[in-house]
Amino acid sequence: MPPERHTEASAAARTEGDTDFDVVVVGAGPAGSAAALEAARAGLRVALLERGPYPGAKNVYGGVVYGRILDELVPDWWEHMPVQRWVTRRSTMVLTGHQALTVDFRTEDWGRPPYNGATAFRSELDGWLASLAEDAGAVLVPATTATGLLRDPGGRVSGVRTDRPDGDLTARVVIACDGVNSFLAKEAGLFAKVPGRQSEHTSLGVKETLALPREVIEERFGVSGRHGQDIEILGCTGSVPGGGFLYTNLDSVSVGVVLSLTGLAASGRRPEEVLAGLKSHPAVAPLLRGAELKEYSAHLIPEGGYDSMPELAGDGILVAGDAAAMCLAAGVWLEGVNYALGAGMHAGRAAAAAIAAGDTSRAGLAGYRGRLEESFVLADHRRLRRVPGLVFSERMQQTYPGLLCDVAQGFFTVDNPRPKPGLRRLLTGAARRRGLRLRHVLSDAFTGTRSFG
Repeated sequence: MPPERHTEASAAARTEGDTDFDVVVVGAGPAGSAAALEAARAGLRVALLERGPYPGAKNVYGGVVYGRILDELVPDWWEHMPVQRWVTRRSTMVLTGHQALTVDFRTEDWGRPPYNGATAFRSELDGWLASLAEDAGAVLVPATTATGLLRDPGGRVSGVRTDRPDGDLTARVVIACDGVNSFLAKEAGLFAKVPGRQSEHTSLGVKETLALPREVIEERFGVSGRHGQDIEILGCTGSVPGGGFLYTNLDSVSVGVVLSLTGLAASGRRPEEVLAGLKSHPAVAPLLRGAELKEYSAHLIPEGGYDSMPELAGDGILVAGDAAAMCLAAGVWLEGVNYALGAGMHAGRAAAAAIAAGDTSRAGLAGYRGRLEESFVLADHRRLRRVPGLVFSERMQQTYPGLLCDVAQGFFTVDNPRPKPGLRRLLTGAARRRGLRLRHVLSDAFTGTRSFG
């Protein structure tokens, strides 16, 4: 927001001091801290509520932080952010029960500023982000749960009820960043038009953090210094739609699976059983040999994409991050923190603009969605809206990994005195064995081309 708009927002806040705060942000994760940071920078009175004893206390995280959105929020962020390793090696692995095919990319460009991605512990990352909001003037209120919404006589959201002895907090705008089960967004009616049940749009992520000596990690994963590797895995969850991941921290590795809730329930399997299967796979087990379990965690992930998102604004309320289903699950991309940061940043700016204009109704806050549509946050989700359905399909989960592994095995098998088979023959033979028909390939290729093209 330009400096003159900062002044306008501040003046509006000072002349209308009929609330405890101008903005109450619920949830001190990446989305909430970014929202509080931008609203505080605009000169507003901001409260940042966190139900844990400190930001990051209750978080689990199985991925990589991508930094480009931080360029706008925190110049030279890489000099300050708590980082485990810079990801300079990115791999995609497809598995069958006894095969593995990996596409491996590495570059030294990602190992120096401005960097591309980094592994980080959420307990450290969330605390750092919240401290930025505090430095800008936001008031952090830990160990506090927002139990419901307050409304004025006209029905506009006017604050939150809390479990604190001193009770309610009033505000001109509430920004709900309270996670995948956002009770505030539901109470506000923002999910009323989302089709289907929430469980159909939600996955369960389970993760183990395993201790390994730093030198062992660097030897096994072929990295050195603060460089690290991120491996995304397909075909590792059997009959349960999902995927897996393995990435390096400084002196530990994190391995986990992300599983469709409805698929997991239908399978009758336990999530830890699926994870154990991944850890014992011949392509994964050698990387984990001798590791000591430090932590086991589980977390719900909103993976339904664009079509599962709620309305993003109501009268006196905005929603961002996981609370707005803004995790991107698109095959080779499984990202959440960067979308949460982007959405939170724009939510804070939209709240400041609405307060400056004196209109915090749904219409006055509608600019928030426009900001997101113009940014990568909704642009990516809209373009890739069909990909979650493709990724969780049986063909993508089981047939294609088997097809690719069969073709690779046939291509690299030396079977003298027979002549080497051609690629077309290998493909048609593998497709026949896997029951894959041309119309299936064309249909999936069409969906993929429309999304990724």
